Amino acid sequence: MLNENKISGLEKLGEFIQNFLKNDGEHYNEKEERLAYLMTRSEIENPWFTQENQRYNLQQWASLFTKDNIEKWLSKYQLSNTPKRVGLILAGNIPLVGFHDVISVILSNHIPVIKLSSKDRLMLPYLLQLWNELSDNEMEYSIVEKLEEFDAVIATGSNNTARYLEYYFKDHLSIIRKNRTSVAVLNGDETDEELQLLADDIFRYFGLGCRNVTRILIPQDMKVDRLFENFIHYKDVINHHKYANNYDYNRAIYLLNQDQFWDNNFVMLKEDEKLFSPLSVINFSRYTSLEDARQFVEFNRDEIQAIVAKPDLGLDSIAFGETQNPSLDTYADNVDTMAFLSVI
Repeated sequence: MLNENKISGLEKLGEFIQNFLKNDGEHYNEKEERLAYLMTRSEIENPWFTQENQRYNLQQWASLFTKDNIEKWLSKYQLSNTPKRVGLILAGNIPLVGFHDVISVILSNHIPVIKLSSKDRLMLPYLLQLWNELSDNEMEYSIVEKLEEFDAVIATGSNNTARYLEYYFKDHLSIIRKNRTSVAVLNGDETDEELQLLADDIFRYFGLGCRNVTRILIPQDMKVDRLFENFIHYKDVINHHKYANNYDYNRAIYLLNQDQFWDNNFVMLKEDEKLFSPLSVINFSRYTSLEDARQFVEFNRDEIQAIVAKPDLGLDSIAFGETQNPSLDTYADNVDTMAFLSVI
């Protein structure tokens, strides 16, 4: 059963965000001023949350919050008529990364019990407050320091944290998410425009998200210079002090170890079989046949969130530049959250 007020409220929240982003700042109303203030505070508390990245993130959410989008998404599921309390342990690696879980729980007619990340503790509560007001205050939710009295749990953490969470919540219905990252498979025929879009997949949010590409597979004869040439529009990333610290540290380690790497003064390319790369580094490897690339992807499937490639490579991929623009029915770890919430 759909809750029309919640859907209407979410659509109005999207319109509010769109208007806020279009405003020049001189004509903010009280609620917009509050949002702008929280964005500033968020960046102070967590410098990775730059104004640019927060605004980009808000724009992506707002574009999804249309009645047609929401109803089409929900129509695939048999929603619950018996509200359950669902504990949510949210991550904080990129802005509002836990918002999808919160939206899913509320629109599946359950009650989210939210444990915020200390790295992202300001924006989500305010957006929830606005959504509730725009839904005639029909939403029930709570924000807590410690999860207690819940029927199911959805938690996101590192691989080490996940082992602890799996043990701690072994007697509860749960989704426990682990580390994931994204890869790109190139065939060497990509246009400059496609490679420039690939840079968005790599550098957006400084590469901190599970949907950021950290490993590239390229054919034997492809020159890495083409990548550097088309990544240059992200050169200013080095002016961010936390990113620069990572770059300097990793470069120093490679120099001390006499490792081979390619460097353009803001990102390094390293020929390495590892799926995950350090911040400011992109791992790459060369393949002799596309079948080798497909086997690599299949072998690492459980740790890959998204694959960027041309559709004719047959890799269940997404388009260049689209990793940070997921739809409402795109789920973390490829586990259908709404299906889980429909049966608890």
